[in-house]
Amino acid sequence: MKYLILLYGSESNGPEPGTPEFGKMMAGYKAFGERLDADGIQWAGEALQEVSSATSITRRGGKVETMDGPFAETKEKLGGYYQIDVPDLDSALRYAEMIPAVDFGTIEIRPIMDVGPLLEMIG
Repeated sequence: MKYLILLYGSESNGPEPGTPEFGKMMAGYKAFGERLDADGIQWAGEALQEVSSATSITRRGGKVETMDGPFAETKEKLGGYYQIDVPDLDSALRYAEMIPAVDFGTIEIRPIMDVGPLLEMIG
């Protein structure tokens, strides 16, 4: 089963770049990727640029509109993600708690829907 692990946090929370704490955090992300590799887990992941670089789009009444910034106003911002392929939610949770962001933000684990059967229905 594929899971998307979404990393949320405040842009003002967490260690500052250039500090020893930041180096330790980055080493933790590197170690997490190495652990996934060692365990034979198929995965992908990336950090996202700051929220101020986001663009959102909507279509209402046939008209597409673009907006600078994220669509939702929240205290915590999406900062990155991992996609992992593991047997079940318990496995996804075990891996998610290894991610350094758990110490200063929130991690959301969400199953990825297999849309193959839905696409087959429409031919």
